[in-house]
Amino acid sequence: QLQLVESGGGLVQPGGSLRLSCAASGFTFDYYHIGWFRQAPGKEREGVSCINSSGGTTKYSVAVKGRFTISRDNTKNLVYLQMNSLKPEDTGTYYCAAADRRIHPLLFAICADSSEYDYWGQGTQVTVSS
Repeated sequence: QLQLVESGGGLVQPGGSLRLSCAASGFTFDYYHIGWFRQAPGKEREGVSCINSSGGTTKYSVAVKGRFTISRDNTKNLVYLQMNSLKPEDTGTYYCAAADRRIHPLLFAICADSSEYDYWGQGTQVTVSS
């Protein structure tokens, strides 16, 4: 059974850090690009970051560039999102999603487009508040 499971969310003060994890199972992990998305209450889901299937290419939204770092370990079927210098506007539910590189060979073409991803996790809540 194909599954993506996020973890690592929580409550953190502004300026703090969190590391989110996305654990994959039930599919050939290194065939897939992985994206992180977030959704705040009353707002549309937005792309945060993405990483290609090999881990050699990454991309970030303007809102998080320089503060967040995406990485993956294909030996463990894990993707991480290290989030530093967190701001209240980073609050939301964070989702990881997988896109098949055999269908979408170019990461940059699909990175922030949620409709291009095939599989989604259930989300983990991140709240940045003092």
